[in-house]
Amino acid sequence: MSEYNEIMETKTLEAIESFDDFARTFHEYKQVNDYRLGKLEKGSSIDVLTNEKLQRLDDALDMQKRAMEQLELKQVRPALDGGVSPLRSLEHKNAFESYVRRGDESGVRSLEAKAHSIGSASDGGYLVPPELESEIGARLAQISPIRNISTVRQVSGSILKKPFSIKGPSVGWVSETEIRPQTESSKLAELQFPTMELYAMPAATSSLLDDGVVDVEQWISTEVETAFAEQEGKAFINGDGTNKPRGFLTYETVAESAWSWGKLGSLSTGVAGAFAAADASDILLDTIYALRAGYRQNANWVMNRKTQAAIRKLKDKDGNYLWTPPSTPGAQASLLGFGLVEAEDMPDIADKAAAIAFGDFSRGYLVVDRTGVRVLRDPYSAKPYVLFYTTKRVGGGVQDFNAIKLLKFGV
Repeated sequence: MSEYNEIMETKTLEAIESFDDFARTFHEYKQVNDYRLGKLEKGSSIDVLTNEKLQRLDDALDMQKRAMEQLELKQVRPALDGGVSPLRSLEHKNAFESYVRRGDESGVRSLEAKAHSIGSASDGGYLVPPELESEIGARLAQISPIRNISTVRQVSGSILKKPFSIKGPSVGWVSETEIRPQTESSKLAELQFPTMELYAMPAATSSLLDDGVVDVEQWISTEVETAFAEQEGKAFINGDGTNKPRGFLTYETVAESAWSWGKLGSLSTGVAGAFAAADASDILLDTIYALRAGYRQNANWVMNRKTQAAIRKLKDKDGNYLWTPPSTPGAQASLLGFGLVEAEDMPDIADKAAAIAFGDFSRGYLVVDRTGVRVLRDPYSAKPYVLFYTTKRVGGGVQDFNAIKLLKFGV
């Protein structure tokens, strides 16, 4: 059975199951409604439980009907929001595989011409199939620590412009007849997040490409994911914003007491390159409560493994360890009740180093992905190997300066 037929059979089974659920609900609905009508014909009152049950069944029917309509739409038209129909997806997959294995550009060139794409082998390669792009994105989120806790937005252009409300209108209480003072207008800041090109260039032998058992899409995603994730991880923390995303540690920092928009607030341990000798945990608690309550609910600690090793030794005044190991496989360790994310690109503990960050990164840091991953096949530059110049465009930066606090090891 072809892959397309398998996809369609799966969707057909989903539609059948959805319809069966709808039919069963409707059958029960009729029974309850028939009972209600029978009571009305006899002049009897309808009990509350019957009306409630009928209402629940009515709501269920509406929900199941909407679900069936969605399945039907997916079967008769290409998916929206960047998706593609199963037939087009399979066509793209086969064309891309021919390009990668044999250098046959006719299929992908035809597809991108239909899609009015400006991509070509001479100016950046061909778009990978949507499944491969999604797989690369999913794996990056798993192994890139900052991406995993930040907000990720996809754009079709080269830059994302985002307005942010720094200060809302003034409000207050007044009596019924008191004159309402004029309120101040909101203050907005326009934040810009340009996307920069990130590339990897895995090499393959001809024998690998000739081997029909090898899944070339899987091979490409496996080869580039680690390289992409490592470069992203560095940039999201320490990137200077030139040809790469801007890392949150490169923004201007000020003492928390002097914080203002556009800067990150910081606290200090009071000791050069170390925690205080006595009550070392106090500064960690101060860092937690430097963050506003609304941001603390989803906050995480970010530090590298050496800093985490130092933290692991600390106890509170009652003799309890501050660091708590993961409770289940795959779970996070925690520090004072908040998740701990290990990011190797955070600085080590040193004099004046901001070795620890704490905040709600989903609100504080924005990762911008430009839609599309491109692959350019190069069989000439490194013969007998075939190079695959794989590119994606990524940007990033702080979007809410309230949401991230830094802890510096210094006076």
